[in-house]
Amino acid sequence: MIRLTRRMFCCQTAACLTHFAFADALKPTDGYALVARTDRTRIIEAATRYLDLRPHTITSYPTSRSPGGVHDYFSQADYFWPNPQDPGGKYINRDGQSNPDNFNDHRKAMIALSIQMPALTAAWVLTGDRRYGRLAGDHLRAWFIDPDTRMNPNLEYSQGVHGVSTGRSYGIIDTLHLVEVARAASILSPTLLNATEQQALQDWFRAYLHWMKTSDKGIAERDTVNNHAVCWALQAAEFARLIGDQDTREEVRTQYKTLFVPGQMALDGSFPKELARTKPYSYSIFNFDTMATLCQSLEGDGPSLYSFVLPDGRGICKAAAFLYPYLLDKGTWPYKQDIEHFASLPVRSPGLLFSGLACHHQEYLQLWTKLNPDPTDPEIIRNFPVRQPLLWVRPPSRSKQKAR
Repeated sequence: MIRLTRRMFCCQTAACLTHFAFADALKPTDGYALVARTDRTRIIEAATRYLDLRPHTITSYPTSRSPGGVHDYFSQADYFWPNPQDPGGKYINRDGQSNPDNFNDHRKAMIALSIQMPALTAAWVLTGDRRYGRLAGDHLRAWFIDPDTRMNPNLEYSQGVHGVSTGRSYGIIDTLHLVEVARAASILSPTLLNATEQQALQDWFRAYLHWMKTSDKGIAERDTVNNHAVCWALQAAEFARLIGDQDTREEVRTQYKTLFVPGQMALDGSFPKELARTKPYSYSIFNFDTMATLCQSLEGDGPSLYSFVLPDGRGICKAAAFLYPYLLDKGTWPYKQDIEHFASLPVRSPGLLFSGLACHHQEYLQLWTKLNPDPTDPEIIRNFPVRQPLLWVRPPSRSKQKAR
């Protein structure tokens, strides 16, 4: 029998009061208030730093390794290395181990865009300060509108493999970093871009979405059976949202219900195909975050996907319940550790926030507020789809942001 000491009683009482205070302060519709309260200082400090940085697109980083032109995005497959038995021949796969000698400048430029532009937009939303909004708009002009600096709307040369391929379908995962840019653009462009610029922006994303849906690479990526298909779907959903393509969003909704949940999720909420990788912890979190963000992206178009459950109980809330204990305490992870970057995890999971709000779990939200929102490990950043959740929980009444 455990004797309840005064200290234990006081600690337990304080913990209970904290829990109930948090629950009382956060009503079911107060996701925006939670994120704004948690991230306000972080957002404004980051956006203020970015005011001194000018947009740089892929045209600033030409490379002789690319088979394309200066406006074509190029990257090399992360897990492919020279063959020790044939140093000048075809590269070989070492799953989970990123090759540091790869050309990554285009990806780094896109990641910089994905960090800076949404932060500037979030700061504009919070403060109405037009300095943030103007620079966010400059990023959109540079990447998608200005003929001298814009990127071509395709990924024909993404994640190529030396001696094997100039580009692969798997490379479409690289533009996951445009998802939050598109979300931010949908908020900012109606106010801070003129009509011609808005049309050019939408034309770019319409052309890229068309390429994703009709090219051989795009179709192959859509039809994968792991996190790559979910990443394709999240991109399609958000790009379609920006251009008003409801047919594509409905197609993605069907994909989630008929393929992702029944085909990728086990009865306990885990993702067996991700657990089989050499980095099972990070890939499980990544797939959960991407799938939950897809549910968030499709909110408002019909019945909430958070409430979609198969007869056996599988759904996004089950996936959240599976991962929560291991986000809370990584030491309880019962599977093998990741071959790389295990020490850098976990970071602030957007899936934890979205499922905490939608599945009504205050403990998820409490943990979300405590996790690191700004990882510095490049490998973790590469697989971090949402950095400004404020843009994903904005109430409709804020759709017409007034700028000073």
